[in-house]
Amino acid sequence: MDTEICWHGRGGQGVVTANEILAEALVKESKYVKAFPEFGPERMGAPIRAFTRISERPIRVHTQIYSPDVVVILDNTLIGKVNITKDLKKDTFILANYPGTPKELQEKLMTDVRCHTVDATKISMEEVGKPVVNTSMLGALIKLLPLVSYETIESQAMLKFAGKLSDKMIKSNMSALNRAYQEVQ
Repeated sequence: MDTEICWHGRGGQGVVTANEILAEALVKESKYVKAFPEFGPERMGAPIRAFTRISERPIRVHTQIYSPDVVVILDNTLIGKVNITKDLKKDTFILANYPGTPKELQEKLMTDVRCHTVDATKISMEEVGKPVVNTSMLGALIKLLPLVSYETIESQAMLKFAGKLSDKMIKSNMSALNRAYQEVQ
């Protein structure tokens, strides 16, 4: 079965990096993947989207995703500013970095699709010391959508961050990954 994910965030929050880590982990587990970003004005804080298309067989579609199976929202300030619920299927689910309950998110989005929340900003601030939520959101996502193992995501994230972040910062990110995996609602 194919799975399509649409990511919503802002420049600098790690949307593209999270998408790349997920894609690389899926490839390691023998899945076919297309992962790509869509940028608007390329500046810190500007809204961006990224897409992940996952399959058990070669992917021949090269377009953006219009009706995703999963929507991941890294920045809840986009709610009400970006049409996140447009063209969702009945069985789509939304995962948001949101401090409230799934029911509160559902009401705020005015949707009846299944919603999940995790306070990734709080987790990231407590574990990493800054509000870069990509690692936390990956942890929550793979708990809800077990297309790849936790161990493979963790390994791929550590590989991606090696040489870019200090060992202490990598360890902090792995703590954030694990906490979000445990705390997602």
